[in-house]
Amino acid sequence: MKITHAMLNRSEVHQNQLLSMLMAKMSDRIAGHLTIVGLPAGALLNATEPAEAYAYFPNAALISVLSVIENGKSAEIRVVGSEGMVGLEGLTGGRNPYIQARVQCAGTAYRLPARVLRDEFNCDDDIRSLILRYMHSMISQIGQAVICNRLHSIEQRLCLKLLMSSDRLGRDELTMTQNTIADLLGVRREGVTAAAGELRKLGAIEYHRGRIRILDRATLEKRSCECYSVIQKQCHHLHASAPKANSFRPRSALPWPTKMPVPLAVSPAHP
Repeated sequence: MKITHAMLNRSEVHQNQLLSMLMAKMSDRIAGHLTIVGLPAGALLNATEPAEAYAYFPNAALISVLSVIENGKSAEIRVVGSEGMVGLEGLTGGRNPYIQARVQCAGTAYRLPARVLRDEFNCDDDIRSLILRYMHSMISQIGQAVICNRLHSIEQRLCLKLLMSSDRLGRDELTMTQNTIADLLGVRREGVTAAAGELRKLGAIEYHRGRIRILDRATLEKRSCECYSVIQKQCHHLHASAPKANSFRPRSALPWPTKMPVPLAVSPAHP
């Protein structure tokens, strides 16, 4: 997938909430470092760069953070969309080779050199507090994923996956196959097929050729596990306690970044 400058329509690209909160504090210092990049489905972020290369703030894209074992199998431990970021390892300069950030649904993101974010984190108390609150929310989500994967049914986990993906993309139509969902959940495809079939019978979703549309969120929320409300409360607490930015612009004198978007190459399915 190659994204050209003409495809970046301001009315279609969502605003990243975490970046907006950061911009409320340090707009003048980081605006010139932001670049809009295209994220094709399947791309691994920071896979070929140094560990401290970039922080990514998705707009209309969805990124799965995966835990990968030696035989190449993986399971999703958190999902990131327009509410957050990936690349926190840039603050420490370390990388865990068993953790991957893979683009699940193609779109765009703001990309910021991690050294810029690290400098702000080290010298600005407000920025450090905001990022630490986000890290706490992220750790809580990972911990909830461990419980969910261990104790809850495939149908409950599928409902959770669909709800969280929809929330972070800002739309009810998702591009993901049952095979993809099975890989993300770490279960057999047959289990996902059975659970999706039940949800379709209930009128909660419809799906066809890798596209899933949510028709009845109330039913999904009812049949999901408690993990959905726990994770949503964590996200709400983060954003409710943070400073509100005005209409986000990467640079006050320019309505849109001047750097051309950079398409990322799609990496192999497994390391």
